[in-house]
Amino acid sequence: MFGLFKKKSEKEKLQEQYQKLMKEAHALSTSNRKLSDQKVFEAEEIMKKLDALE
Repeated sequence: MFGLFKKKSEKEKLQEQYQKLMKEAHALSTSNRKLSDQKVFEAEEIMKKLDALE
């Protein structure tokens, strides 16, 4: 309850974006492989940013 107004750190935001992109890539993998590969590439770029933060 007290964490309700707590702002997310940069790391938490990037992790959320990574999770979202990977879900989208998985959903697209059966219908549009090219778009799925693009989403995976974007997720990899976010993972590189996460590694750079640490």
